[in-house]
Amino acid sequence: MDVFGIHLDLAKILSIILKIGLIFIVYVIALPAGKKIIAKSIQKLAHSKKVSKGRIKTLDKLLANVYAYVISFVLILMLFTTIGVDIGPLILGAGVLGLAVAFGAQGLVSDVVTGFFILVENQLEIDDYVTTAGYDGIVEEIGLRTTKIRSFDGTLNYVPNRYIESVANHSRGNMRALVDIEIGYNVDIDRAIAILEQICGKFQADQRFKDGPHAIGVESFESTNIVLRIVGQTENGQQWACEREIRKEILEMFDKENIEIPFPLPLQVDMRKNIDQ
Repeated sequence: MDVFGIHLDLAKILSIILKIGLIFIVYVIALPAGKKIIAKSIQKLAHSKKVSKGRIKTLDKLLANVYAYVISFVLILMLFTTIGVDIGPLILGAGVLGLAVAFGAQGLVSDVVTGFFILVENQLEIDDYVTTAGYDGIVEEIGLRTTKIRSFDGTLNYVPNRYIESVANHSRGNMRALVDIEIGYNVDIDRAIAILEQICGKFQADQRFKDGPHAIGVESFESTNIVLRIVGQTENGQQWACEREIRKEILEMFDKENIEIPFPLPLQVDMRKNIDQ
């Protein structure tokens, strides 16, 4: 068949179209199937090696992304081969281009290298609460190039791995629950501490606490008040809830026992003005 003076072999064209269609069908099936196999393999590894849930999620997402990149690259090569393009020069050219890009994009190379060591050294895991690169929040994804950290206000931060120079991981081991409470100088300190110890006794039966809490006594002397402190060790991530509940219990007990919690100084001044008026 001739079109505009060009001879077209319909049988060959149909064969190429069928091959391309078959390649895409295999790709569509292989991509989700491969990800499922990766997920199941990681789950089996986790059961045998007792890997943490955060580590499982991290490896699952990372390996799934790498698999997607590899199978997409294979798809492109197969398409070129099917339409009769010699992929040898393309691969050689890609290698030369990759070398040029490596020299020109040192930041990208640094991201990948740093990401590799973050994963190998297990510095971060998905769902970890961390402080790094000026961000504070929960790790949502770890890649070879970037790490995603969700701040507590909901902002999703994309952090290039080269900026992760030091990591404060707040999700490893037990955490400290610390509550400071202020009392006036006219309050009986021993009585106030005894009430705090009574409150601590209630929370010591709470399974979230691994040690304490304990009323350790006077922490500091301020210009208008005395600061008492309670400290305990809790399960990771439970420290904030425990601190809030302890503060609520203290407020209720102090109010019941008529123990004064001093107002901030500016509020005291305003109240005196109102009384004078």
